[in-house]
Amino acid sequence: MKRTPDINKTWLMAGVAAVVVLGGAGLYAMTRSPEAPAASAEGKHAEGEEGHAEEGAAEEGVVVLTEAQIAAANISIVAVTGGGGSETRLSGRVEPMVDARAAVAASVGGRVERVLVAPGQSVRAGQPLAVLVSGDAAALRAEADAANASADAARRAYERDRNLEEAGVVARQEVETSRAQSLSSDAAARAARARVSAAGSPNSSGRLSVVSPISGIVTSVQVGPGGFAAQGGVIAEVTNPARVEIVFTAPPALAAQVRAGSTMRVQGPAGEFDAVVTGVAADAGEENGATIIRARPAGGGLPPAGSAVSGIVVTGQSVGGLTVPSDAVQTVEGANVVFVRTATGFRAAPVLVGRQAGGRTEILSGLTGTERIAGTNAFLLKAELAKGEAEHGH
Repeated sequence: MKRTPDINKTWLMAGVAAVVVLGGAGLYAMTRSPEAPAASAEGKHAEGEEGHAEEGAAEEGVVVLTEAQIAAANISIVAVTGGGGSETRLSGRVEPMVDARAAVAASVGGRVERVLVAPGQSVRAGQPLAVLVSGDAAALRAEADAANASADAARRAYERDRNLEEAGVVARQEVETSRAQSLSSDAAARAARARVSAAGSPNSSGRLSVVSPISGIVTSVQVGPGGFAAQGGVIAEVTNPARVEIVFTAPPALAAQVRAGSTMRVQGPAGEFDAVVTGVAADAGEENGATIIRARPAGGGLPPAGSAVSGIVVTGQSVGGLTVPSDAVQTVEGANVVFVRTATGFRAAPVLVGRQAGGRTEILSGLTGTERIAGTNAFLLKAELAKGEAEHGH
């Protein structure tokens, strides 16, 4: 009776051992399921991609960007241009052009009957500024009317004599005399009408309007109602604010180094802008013989007339030299580089730089002149290049 429990206990221990063995076998089968080879393959694929990435990053100095990324970063693409030289700083002022200012004067003396404008008012060409009543103007009008009447009478006398000559009543000599008198009277009438027009086309009472020859803004009025305007006296001044230019005063020696068409950089109250030289007048200064340089903006408008500006003009340009915008030159690992446009982005090209003038930098070596490079916002490429090298280092 006592042997039965021992037998049962032995069989119980054998069963537990079998369960442990079977469980271990099942766990091994699960870990060797079809999912395991896939995971192993993915690991190998990732290792392969990492190897390729390391091979692609091996090409140093290259920034890969698409056209859309370049446009989104506002990176401008510019050409390498010729030039070089040194810069000279000038001071100047924004002034109205010669044909943008008018001092409207009275062509004949007379009493000011009405003033039709005030300072600050906009006027158009031909618009009356004031009304004068002048005895001299009335006399000019009377002379013109008399001359017209004489010319008409001489013309009729010539036509009558010509008809009589055809009928054989008067001689040919009398007809020629009548014709000469008619031509003389016509000339006198034309001269009288021209004097009336120059006086402002007064009416028979001598009343005339003084008109503005240009469109613009009335800057000053020199007369008032009831006053007397002398012949040649200024009635009002008109300026066209849209027609302004920059006038610089330069040393006399600069006249031989700057020519029309040269570019310059101008600093105004609202910031910097590019300008083009339109004229250089040597020995234009009345006292010191200074050179006057006139310029206009390359694009956009100018500050109001009277604004003080400063400019930088490039002189002593070298023939065959290459220049790039100064913003295009970046420093990478202590070396000067420019980013040359490639089919896939940009490539950092080491360059040897020279002088800087007018916002441009001279390139002594490293470029052929046919490249197109990154200009504005080129520093973003430098930052992207540094970022890529940092990630590759990790």
